[in-house]
Amino acid sequence: MARMHDKIEEVAQLTQRLKADYPTEIESFLNFMSKAEEGPALDARQKELINVALAVAAQCEWCIALHVRHAANLGASRDQLVEAGFQAVIMHGGPALMYMVPLFEALDEFLPEGS
Repeated sequence: MARMHDKIEEVAQLTQRLKADYPTEIESFLNFMSKAEEGPALDARQKELINVALAVAAQCEWCIALHVRHAANLGASRDQLVEAGFQAVIMHGGPALMYMVPLFEALDEFLPEGS
């Protein structure tokens, strides 16, 4: 089952649709996102770990899938990603705890046990 891969594909499809129908708005957002990610104080992996925590707190399965994959590709470990998820639970409580379910689904797809 590749449910989290499907979530990432849905993000790509939405982005393409918005580029076709609302290019000014989506390009502005993507440009802002790119500029915000350029800051030198945190490395890319640290930023993705923060994004994972925020995705869990925001209860966004698409964001969880996207940022777990990015963090894993940047060398984040399962333990680092789970700890990031728990930081969201500390700040957001029980609802964030339930979004550890898609976090583990994304971990299982993008960073299998033992890797």
